[in-house]
Amino acid sequence: MTQQLKNDLLLRAARCLPVERVPVWMMRQAGRSDPLYREIREKLNLPLERLFRTCPFPMSDADVEAAVKISLLPKRIGVDAIIVYKDILTPLAPMGAQFRFLPGPVLNPPIRTQSQIESLTPLDNPYVQLEFTGQVIRTLRETLNGELPLIGFAGAPLTLAFFLIAGESPMKKGEGISEAATPVFDMMEQTPQLMHKLLDKLTEMTINYLNFQISQGAQVVQLFESIADVLSEELYKRYAFPYHQRIFSGINRDVPGILFAKECPYVNLMYQSGADVLSIGKCVDLEKAKSETDDSVAFQGNVDNDVLRDGTFSDITQAVQTCIEQGRKTGHILNLSHGLHRDTPFENVKHFVHVAKTF
Repeated sequence: MTQQLKNDLLLRAARCLPVERVPVWMMRQAGRSDPLYREIREKLNLPLERLFRTCPFPMSDADVEAAVKISLLPKRIGVDAIIVYKDILTPLAPMGAQFRFLPGPVLNPPIRTQSQIESLTPLDNPYVQLEFTGQVIRTLRETLNGELPLIGFAGAPLTLAFFLIAGESPMKKGEGISEAATPVFDMMEQTPQLMHKLLDKLTEMTINYLNFQISQGAQVVQLFESIADVLSEELYKRYAFPYHQRIFSGINRDVPGILFAKECPYVNLMYQSGADVLSIGKCVDLEKAKSETDDSVAFQGNVDNDVLRDGTFSDITQAVQTCIEQGRKTGHILNLSHGLHRDTPFENVKHFVHVAKTF
């Protein structure tokens, strides 16, 4: 799908090419911090699994239209990219792991045995198995008409494994890991071969899923390792890093690939993943990371998402300016340390984008 982009700042930044200004977007930019999103969700009165397609509902034009409309909400505040509105759990449904949102994701029973892992259906025909996602991406590209680039994404294998084995979100509502994640660590310690079997299956799915999104029109793809902050370096090396490498070597490299590893201090391992862009947290010194990688890879981030929620306009302005200065303009995409908090004041979100575009 060839289309001349009117705003290609993000694509150029991802390739470390010169830009007139640093591009900006935010993880969870089309979400609960936006009052218009909450209003749309209330009017739709649809469960998230229907909008995310984590359950096999018949596809309807109205559902596609709703997902497209929500994806496009951040365009009105001036972001430089749109990310498809869906969930990291979406591709698990056609594999036979259908999460329900009650309101958080729940899988009953969780996936913990060899027979359950072996029974997971391969994602070998995403054009049929994920028809809804394909339709949403194609409609978004058509609606955007080259105005902004479109970002597709997937959960990294280990993050998905945490959800599958826990049978729910492995994270507490605040920060940190929940007790539900105990069986995940047990599997890594007691039956590592079983964990690798699951990760192998999820890796093949993720490669197919990201390539499918690219074929449908995604112009950038991001891999979310959302549990990186609870992993020791040894666990990251063993259960996350090699699968990142396989994914970035297996996807269509005509589009840039971003690795997001939540609050991961192991920047050297992220660098060796093969990703074009490393999305880093507040635990990483951006200026130092750029110097240590000789500006050979782009970086995304890393304004503290707590500052957007709790800070004043002055705090946000200072955080943005400091981040842009540390990023040295070339090879930098301004974003947050993680996704927007649901209780972030929307005026702060708009101020973040405004400062980014006028600095």
